[in-house]
Amino acid sequence: MNQLLLIVKREYLQKIKNKSFIVMTFLSPLIFTGLIVLVAYLSRINNAEKQVITVLDETGLYISDFKDFENFHFVNTNKEADFSEVVANAISKEEYGVLYIPDEPIAKQKNDVVFYSEDSPGMGVVNYMTGILEDKSFERNLKTDGVSIDEIHKATTTVNIKIENFNGEESSKTANILKLVFGGAAGYFLMMFIIIYGNMIMRSVIEEKTNRIIEIIISSVKPIKLMMGKIIGTSLAGITQFIVWLCIGAVLTIVVSSIFNVDVATIETPHRAMLENSGAMEAMIQDGVVELFKLPLVTLIVCFLLYFIGGYLLYSSVYVSIGAAVDSETDTQQFMMPVIMVLMLAVYIGFFTVINNPNGTVATIFSFIPFTSPIVMLMRIPFGVDLWEIIVSIVLLYITFFGVVWLASKIYRIGILMYGKKPSYKELYKWLKY
Repeated sequence: MNQLLLIVKREYLQKIKNKSFIVMTFLSPLIFTGLIVLVAYLSRINNAEKQVITVLDETGLYISDFKDFENFHFVNTNKEADFSEVVANAISKEEYGVLYIPDEPIAKQKNDVVFYSEDSPGMGVVNYMTGILEDKSFERNLKTDGVSIDEIHKATTTVNIKIENFNGEESSKTANILKLVFGGAAGYFLMMFIIIYGNMIMRSVIEEKTNRIIEIIISSVKPIKLMMGKIIGTSLAGITQFIVWLCIGAVLTIVVSSIFNVDVATIETPHRAMLENSGAMEAMIQDGVVELFKLPLVTLIVCFLLYFIGGYLLYSSVYVSIGAAVDSETDTQQFMMPVIMVLMLAVYIGFFTVINNPNGTVATIFSFIPFTSPIVMLMRIPFGVDLWEIIVSIVLLYITFFGVVWLASKIYRIGILMYGKKPSYKELYKWLKY
């Protein structure tokens, strides 16, 4: 059998048979699923506990306007009631708070409407109360001035700007959100995969170097084959682990949710109930499904695989060379910082530049730089990128990968047999010239 395949097989089997690898493979989805179910369960308990808010409206204008909101129950009290007695009663009954509206038109009050509570209230309920007071005051002011609210509603116009490029291809706000989600998720996933499994490869090299096992192996195989075998074998182990995580996580979520009668979909956002009541959520989901199938899914998947493989192999070569150059993990910090900074730079450029202008100068330049292109270009592609840009970017990525592998193999060949000396950047440069 080919030496490279033997090394790949050895690395793969060694990783998946490792006890810590097996434990983390099966324990991680258990912990993650448990956290999701716990959050859903606590969210349901939290929403089941009704919090009482007493409304002391001295104007008498808003008594019937405050309805129950999420898990908050509004109780109106007599507008003639004494303020101190109302507050004392709320404290004795352990109510959530008291909303005090003085006997003065809200338009003249400025900040005189006060919400009293034991602790700082959540922004959701504060925004709800503020919205009610503003809307109802607006309507009453219109009536006072003899203006019909119905006429205002009739005069109000909703404008939906249709998005279409010069070639006649249509898009929408929902489509742009989907593109952003896909690109962001792909770029972030690639970054995390590189960091997690790149470190795994580096630790493996350091371990073999420390145990002197590498001295025996290196006598019968070329360093570059050994290095590539480690990269490919560890990559396959990482992909295997990730697939197992997805399968176990999906099964556990279904099983645990059914046993404990907890639906993770019940985790609510502050305005979710209002969206569902108005039918906006359903319309948004339908629009999202339609726009999803309009995306060039085949192109996105193919590009993701090409950039994922190229980007991971590129950075893995760097991780392997770092592992070969040092004697322990503590010595890796000076070399790891630049690698992490480049990855973070790519993510920040993706999120803060591509979002605002996916075809801008900055986004375009960094989508051609091999060390940032796997992340930045993955975020740009959903928004539409010329084919020649993708081809040039991929070609540059893989050319750089082969160049980095060639350089990394030089460091690996010398560093793997070097002991007891902390290398510097100057030392690594000397190794590259050998």
